[in-house]
Amino acid sequence: MPRADFYLIDKPRFRNDPLLLVCELAKRAFDGGKPTLILVRSVDQADQLDEKLWEFDADAFIPHQIAGDEDDAITPILIVPPDAQTADRILVINLRDECAPGLFERVLEVVPADEGQRLGSRERWKTYKAVGFEVNKFDM
Repeated sequence: MPRADFYLIDKPRFRNDPLLLVCELAKRAFDGGKPTLILVRSVDQADQLDEKLWEFDADAFIPHQIAGDEDDAITPILIVPPDAQTADRILVINLRDECAPGLFERVLEVVPADEGQRLGSRERWKTYKAVGFEVNKFDM
């Protein structure tokens, strides 16, 4: 059964820098050998995340790139701006307002701390549940 895990940002270090949580989730995925797509909201967010993945942990090397060239297929962590086309992967980290498209075993939904930005996550929760996903919530 596919899973949708919602990570609700709560701790101050993630409130101040939500992409830090995304980096930690990407590191876990890479360490676990799970090829991952990170669906970002914009090209700007893709650039910010690309930079943060290089610097957030001095001891970690997380092979990643922004989608768009022939290395996409062999890069473990692929950052996907809205207009990019990529092959499906088993794990998706979703930062967008809509449900993650494609076929995958698990999606990680990163939910902002701001109450006004959580509305879309409630709709995604309902949608995933309606199509048969096991749905979980984690306070981060």
